[in-house]
Amino acid sequence: MTNTTAKTLEAIQYTRGNLRILNQLVLPHETVFESVCNIQNGHAAIKTMKTRGAPAIAIVAALSLAVDVNSRFEKGEFSTVEQVVQFLKDALEYLKTSRPTAVNLFDAAAKLEALIESTAKEAKEPATVVYAYIEAAEKMLVDDVQDNKNIGRLGAEYITNHVKDKGDIAVLTHCNTGSLATAGWGTALGIIRDLHANGQLKHAYCTETRPYNQGSRLTAYELVYENIPATLICDSMASALLKQNPQVQAIVVGADRVAANGDTANKIGTYQLAITAKHHGILFIVAAPSTSIDLNTKSGDAIVIEQRPSEELVTVAGIRVQDAQPTTIRTAAENIGVWNPSFDVTPSELISAIVTEKGVVTKQEGSTQFDLASFLK
Repeated sequence: MTNTTAKTLEAIQYTRGNLRILNQLVLPHETVFESVCNIQNGHAAIKTMKTRGAPAIAIVAALSLAVDVNSRFEKGEFSTVEQVVQFLKDALEYLKTSRPTAVNLFDAAAKLEALIESTAKEAKEPATVVYAYIEAAEKMLVDDVQDNKNIGRLGAEYITNHVKDKGDIAVLTHCNTGSLATAGWGTALGIIRDLHANGQLKHAYCTETRPYNQGSRLTAYELVYENIPATLICDSMASALLKQNPQVQAIVVGADRVAANGDTANKIGTYQLAITAKHHGILFIVAAPSTSIDLNTKSGDAIVIEQRPSEELVTVAGIRVQDAQPTTIRTAAENIGVWNPSFDVTPSELISAIVTEKGVVTKQEGSTQFDLASFLK
């Protein structure tokens, strides 16, 4: 049995002045860490999805700037406080363009910009602003791990309190929400880890998560790594699984953005899982840090959905069975049109609860929406 002190994968490795990320594009066949030396490296890692997952995106962005500004400061590039402030603000604006849907990135950038401005008011030397920023970015890394542990604990408690069979719980999850998508432990996968640690998890199921296969490449990798009993299914098998296996009592997913009413943007395929959960009468739970809640977005209709390249849908990357060499193959007819949204929006009425590090949010009786503004006060 695992426990909450067991070592999990570390996709982000950081010491002051040095940042390395696990390249998730080559998982599960290779384990390759790459150095991130500046904001250009950080932006590219996020945009190409070497780093993905809303919490991890925000942290890698913040830390890539910490490494960059530290290097520039040590080279003597800043002679005034104003120069540091301008560089940091411009860099944050640039980093925000890497992934438009993940609200954690925008939330982190806003908090860091506020810190920069408040520090600059009293600062007499560039070093004051530089080190204030670096320390704030480093604290985000530490805080995210603790937030994930809280989400795991609270989510596991909620599930066990709201299912019929508390001893043999099976859970289905979608995409990747583990330590590969966060600073460590994970959100939805963190809940699964806690259920397993408590001896209450009978089995975990993960979807393949087409077209980018985060479930088969990443979540399956983490579940095998930590010896959690698990089975991979393709996305179109979910409804059949729920019909045939009553032990599956909850679907747990992450979130890239949660609107004020509880509408949730998450990896494409989440919406249909919420529909089948409702039909089969099981829990559908969103697990996300409170930074994923965007009170400025009133409903899911206002969430910008990122369109991904068509190649992700019509090609598959992997290794050849006969010689383990990496390769990419085309799986569709040439010249076919492609629609490839990265996310979809699940309406709040299909969601049982939203689990954050601050607590579990549920709807008032008779309501189809969540009151997240009151929860965050």
